[in-house]
Amino acid sequence: MGVRPKRTNRCQRCRMREDLCLCPSIPLYELATRLVLVMHYRELPKTTATGPLALVALPNSELRVQGLQDQILDFNDLHTPQRRTLFLYPGEEVPVLSREFLEQDPRPVNLVVPDGNWSQAARMGKRLPGLSHAEMVRLPEGPRTQWGIRNEPHPHGLATFEAIARAYGIIESLDVQAGLEELFLLMVKRTRQGQKTPKAGAMEQLC
Repeated sequence: MGVRPKRTNRCQRCRMREDLCLCPSIPLYELATRLVLVMHYRELPKTTATGPLALVALPNSELRVQGLQDQILDFNDLHTPQRRTLFLYPGEEVPVLSREFLEQDPRPVNLVVPDGNWSQAARMGKRLPGLSHAEMVRLPEGPRTQWGIRNEPHPHGLATFEAIARAYGIIESLDVQAGLEELFLLMVKRTRQGQKTPKAGAMEQLC
């Protein structure tokens, strides 16, 4: 006799376990900045990926998936005279995202954010087609990550959601950053709660 976990039911919107759903607490920010989240197809089904939650809170956003067979990504559509495209890149050799940097070109921003660990994001920035026009930027130094659910070997590594929140704090406002970070901390809390407390009826007996 043994036990086998049933598949946990998850909210299709926030991707959390249904009994830990975040949807009632998700703020919606209608902003000029457009988020383009880039995920590798292997990361997409992982419930510990934080980037997709940002797509829910930021309606002016979209997901693009890398690595799908017969679907080659092309970011040339972002290259328009009306908007400025920034690629959030984890490299010390690129400019720091700041208000002064943004004032050099006041156009609304397309913010391209790779969803992956430090090394994956660095590789992605050099391989995505159609981004030759994009300006690579990095976040200024700040507090350490509050995630802790997945291992991040780099000392300055952040969860994707955290990086997005900090970038929006610079591009949009500190109020937007605070609201997003509050949602992120709730996600952390409930994720840890779910790890400690199995869902009722999540195990079934096998004979």
